[in-house]
Amino acid sequence: MTIPDSILVQPMKITLLAALLFSALPALAQVSVSEPWVRGTVARQQATGAFMQLTATENSRLVAARSPVAGVVEIHEMAMEKDIMRMRALPNGLELPAGKTVELKPGGFHVMLMDLKQQIRGGDVVPLTLVIEGRDKKQTQIELKATVRALGAAAPMGSMHQH
Repeated sequence: MTIPDSILVQPMKITLLAALLFSALPALAQVSVSEPWVRGTVARQQATGAFMQLTATENSRLVAARSPVAGVVEIHEMAMEKDIMRMRALPNGLELPAGKTVELKPGGFHVMLMDLKQQIRGGDVVPLTLVIEGRDKKQTQIELKATVRALGAAAPMGSMHQH
């Protein structure tokens, strides 16, 4: 008994069609997040920072962030200008080069949570939404939960930076 050619060709057509469909989809920026945390606050403190490591599989950009605990959330940078440490918002976001881990840490890049709606205490969990823009300008969102470290808590293992 021989199998008709039309039956043999059918699986190849389906495979080819699937490959064409998936190749036509826009590439979504893939970013992994590790060790997200937020610095705790004291009563009536209106701002704090969120920190983490971001690693992208393709050139991307962190363009925005949101959290229900803050009225305003911005991507910030702290940098020395002459002999003064200055903090500023990054209105165009933060570059995430493909394959390179970008560390958001005290004294450097960070997510600034301002106009806090409540005190943030050690052990709390803060929901964060990161908005990532891929090279094709399409945006994706990453939902995460960041653990709050009490003021004065030790830096995470492997981190030598505190402020």
